[in-house]
Amino acid sequence: MLTNKHPNHLRLEAFYKAFALKDADSMNQIYHEKATFYDPVFSNLPPGEVMKMWRMLCSRGKDLIIDFQVLEADEQEGKAKWTAHYTFSATGRKVVNLINSRFLFENGKVTTQKDTFDFYAWARQAFGLKGLLLGWTPWFKNKVRKGALKGLSRFE
Repeated sequence: MLTNKHPNHLRLEAFYKAFALKDADSMNQIYHEKATFYDPVFSNLPPGEVMKMWRMLCSRGKDLIIDFQVLEADEQEGKAKWTAHYTFSATGRKVVNLINSRFLFENGKVTTQKDTFDFYAWARQAFGLKGLLLGWTPWFKNKVRKGALKGLSRFE
């Protein structure tokens, strides 16, 4: 059965397929040059840093496996859910992260992406006992954010 998918739906499918292949250059083609990004770790990334983040994550994700489903997309917005399976490089611990993504489009390019996931569940997997005991605290979340931004600032 043939379905007529909106071009932005197809763009999001191509984005996640490229992510599964760790092809950040192809992923970054869907973004507007002024695109912003938010998730519980990389909160409020400004334009320019979004594409750099994907290059960093793809280059470091040696065992990264992505499963995804684009839920819907039209001229203005899109939604997807995806799962990332990987080893967290800072601790060597295995992580399975369930993520919901919302996208805003302008002229076929993503202007805003907001990813949500359970930070505490992620922290327990990524940091073990430390994540279990501290992962729910704002202090720990801020420490993780600062570390992630520091890593991004060092990445070329």
